[in-house]
Amino acid sequence: MINSESKLARFTQRRKIVAVSPSELVEAAPLTPGRRLPLLIQPVMTEVDLAAWAAVNRELVEAWLSEHRALLFRGFGVRTAAGLESLIAATSNGQLLEYRDRSSPRHAVADKIYTSTDYPPDQTILLHNEGTYWMTWPLKIYFCCATAPERGGATPIADTRRVYARLSAATRDRFAAEQALYQRNFNLGFGLTWQTVFQTDDRSAVEEYCRRNAIEYEWLDGARLRTRQRRPAVAVHPHTGEAVWFNHAAFFHTTSLDPVMRATLLAEFGPENLPFNTYYGDGAEIEFEVLEELRAAYEAEKVRFDWQEGDALLLDNMSVAHGREPYCGERKVLVGMAEPHSRSENERIARGEANQ
Repeated sequence: MINSESKLARFTQRRKIVAVSPSELVEAAPLTPGRRLPLLIQPVMTEVDLAAWAAVNRELVEAWLSEHRALLFRGFGVRTAAGLESLIAATSNGQLLEYRDRSSPRHAVADKIYTSTDYPPDQTILLHNEGTYWMTWPLKIYFCCATAPERGGATPIADTRRVYARLSAATRDRFAAEQALYQRNFNLGFGLTWQTVFQTDDRSAVEEYCRRNAIEYEWLDGARLRTRQRRPAVAVHPHTGEAVWFNHAAFFHTTSLDPVMRATLLAEFGPENLPFNTYYGDGAEIEFEVLEELRAAYEAEKVRFDWQEGDALLLDNMSVAHGREPYCGERKVLVGMAEPHSRSENERIARGEANQ
């Protein structure tokens, strides 16, 4: 069991002010024996304010995150957007990211605090890192469980360093050299509209966003839009220099869809007009066996746990992928993203120019 470092903090209990060492306030241990992630952190007494404790112990939280890459805070009662905002402010630089260039439906419940995903409860959301196709993505992503579902609805996670290590050298090398190409078609009557994805109905604003974010765009008939984004498939963690599998190659590929849904979409739209699909960066088709290899690597590293109401989860977004299982009953999980990191900065780090 890991206890927090001994710094003095003052807490009010039953109208008395008592001096308590932070080492007596929480305890931490891996949630699952033999697994490094997530690290489960729980209070050892009632009414511990998680944000206040985390602010005092910011260095310890950072050390735990560096070692385990996923922290599950349980028993602190983080159920609201305000509670999640307080935790983010206590454990990050406080700069929240907005969801733009969206891939899934969600809505804001506070300033830059969102529902996790508004997909129907019977659908699975595959493992992925947030914003791999953005030019600036979050280094940290936070979740809190406002309402736990009756059954299912877990947010499985997976270490993308280990996913990368599981892949064959041939697969890693080809994606490293070719990168990944994401093609999306909007306003086909299926999936998100470009107005929702880019949070505007102004075409010129969409075009400006695409130019600034290295997205090729093409307006088609009937107010349809096609975009293409070529992005690296492998990134370097800015704090450790480790290679991480950081892309949506399998996530956006149509073979990841339910076979019936995939057949329906192909029959309706044809390969070129599918709502989304993925290719190697040069436009070549990704082989089915390679896609199966990617999915198998994620599955082998998947760790799941059932949400409890009031849980909060902090992930190192570059090191840990997340998803969602189907569920029954009401489920409300909130999410916020912090500590923006740009692709240009990541490329400088990869070239060894971080300190220049």
